[in-house]
Amino acid sequence: MLSVHTSPLHQPGTGDAGGMNVYMVELSRALAEQGVEVDLFTRCRGEAAPPSHELAPGVRVRHLPAGPRRALPKEAMPGLVVPFSLALLKEERRYDLVHSHYWLSGQAGRIASVGWRVPLVHTAHTLARVKNATLAAGDTPEPELRIRGEHQVAAAADRLIANTADEAQALRSLYGAEPGRTEVVRPGVDLRTFRPGDGRAAARARLGLPADAFVPLYAGRIQPLKGPDVLVRAVAELLADSPGLRRRLLVPVVGGHSGATREGTAWQLAEELGVADVLRPCPPVPQERLADWYRAADVLVVPSRSESFGLVALEAQACGTPVLAAAVGGLPTAVRDGVTGLLVQGHDPREYARRLGLLAAHPETVRAMGEAAVRHAHGMSWRASAARTVEVYRALAEVRRPSLTGGERRVGQGRRHAPAPTAPLSWRNEKTVAPV
Repeated sequence: MLSVHTSPLHQPGTGDAGGMNVYMVELSRALAEQGVEVDLFTRCRGEAAPPSHELAPGVRVRHLPAGPRRALPKEAMPGLVVPFSLALLKEERRYDLVHSHYWLSGQAGRIASVGWRVPLVHTAHTLARVKNATLAAGDTPEPELRIRGEHQVAAAADRLIANTADEAQALRSLYGAEPGRTEVVRPGVDLRTFRPGDGRAAARARLGLPADAFVPLYAGRIQPLKGPDVLVRAVAELLADSPGLRRRLLVPVVGGHSGATREGTAWQLAEELGVADVLRPCPPVPQERLADWYRAADVLVVPSRSESFGLVALEAQACGTPVLAAAVGGLPTAVRDGVTGLLVQGHDPREYARRLGLLAAHPETVRAMGEAAVRHAHGMSWRASAARTVEVYRALAEVRRPSLTGGERRVGQGRRHAPAPTAPLSWRNEKTVAPV
């Protein structure tokens, strides 16, 4: 697998690290448990990380030299794709396929798949055209360079893996992806980490939260795309409608600022609206600690303007916490409206405030939705996601097998030709290696 701009070892909720990092780690672990050996290649940023780090049995994170050994803004990453690809092609290990994540890695994947003569699988995670159609006021649109790059990857990949049917449709309608090369594989949730555990009261005691508080939780990067401003304005509307709720309202915001987002933007807005006293900023935390925040909350609020899936929504539900989310992207798949949470059309703060008020007034509804949420999340494991991904890999292995007379085999329904591997792939009798 390939991840040029962010490492699977980075803490989700900081910088450019988020759901994609969780996705790569959990999918790789689940693939390894099913006999697929995985190397995850990422750029070395000089963080004293060894060239190779074992993430789990059968999963290694490999750091490649490409550009300065320090953190760089995402805007500088396109210039590092070629150096990263050249470093990748120096690898002597034999790989059976490349699975790239995000468009920058897809560009490197195009080079690697040709150089190694193996299939390319690509997962976009986010799409520039979709993001640009749902920008917050004053937010910076994704550049044309990225849009062109995404078109190139969509045309070059032997298979595109989408999180949902809606994302697959966006790939087809906005990027011209062929239906026969597009597969839907739903992400999963780590049910060993995210589970109800010993309940809300115990989690609140560990986190130092009042037992009788009403706690809407925000968990994620603080950037306009994720809609923290919508939550802050909704809290102001809620308190204007129900001023008596102020004495027991507590809104933890667990996450870090991302990209060019100004450090104090969300908090300045909270000060202006007079609700800073009910917000509690908290830094990003490891997954085990994040699970406690989910358990402690009455509801997770996900007011994103664009979301390819929304892993946090699934994680919260696995912990027994319902979700109040925007009906965008993959969130209608992750959340069953009216059963495991509530979906809001649009981003009107008053609509979020109205639903928060209903949940605050009806704790029995919160409990019932939380119980349904656990059952819903249990049907979406990473094991199932990995099994479906292996099916995609296996199908490519079959079409890439060399013919009896040698030569080349057609893949991607005629979109591209590529030489077959020098030896057939085996999915049953030996481990295979999928570079990430």
